[in-house]
Amino acid sequence: MDTLRGRLLVATPAIESGPFMRSVVFVLDHDADGALGVILNRPLDSEVDDVLPDWAGLVNAPVCLFDGGPVAMDSALALGVIADVAPPIGWRQMAGRVGLVDLEGPLPGNGEFAGIRVFAGYAGWGADQLEAELEEGAWLVVEALDADLMSPQPETLWREVLRRQDNDVRFWTTFPDDPSAN
Repeated sequence: MDTLRGRLLVATPAIESGPFMRSVVFVLDHDADGALGVILNRPLDSEVDDVLPDWAGLVNAPVCLFDGGPVAMDSALALGVIADVAPPIGWRQMAGRVGLVDLEGPLPGNGEFAGIRVFAGYAGWGADQLEAELEEGAWLVVEALDADLMSPQPETLWREVLRRQDNDVRFWTTFPDDPSAN
């Protein structure tokens, strides 16, 4: 099996409702036991300062928590894109310059990260579940850019990722939110 770790899952119009509608998921882990990722384009109303005050000055704008997915919404995890320096203490590589940041460890120093984002919850799939959803056409798998993880306008990320593709999926960006209202 080819791993999807470090790639993006982009929801297709086949996902018509729920937490994954028009979502962009960064895949943190993928193997025979299942997959794990975080939704990148669902900012929440909660500020990082409300739950992790020491980290508020370290995260990228928008400085809010993100809905990482429907699993374990009462827990937080952080993704960090390291700067062009040695990996900082408390950072565990997931793909390229992207890794998990230990929120209980020491605060990173200035310039260690190109960006940090904090997520409430995560997206998870059991063994063969994601593969079945891919076969059904629910997801498009595309390459991730570091900038996707730290987009200052996460609400537009779904369309941005689709627009940069070199095939007809770019036209999905014109698909109405509610096709019945068309």
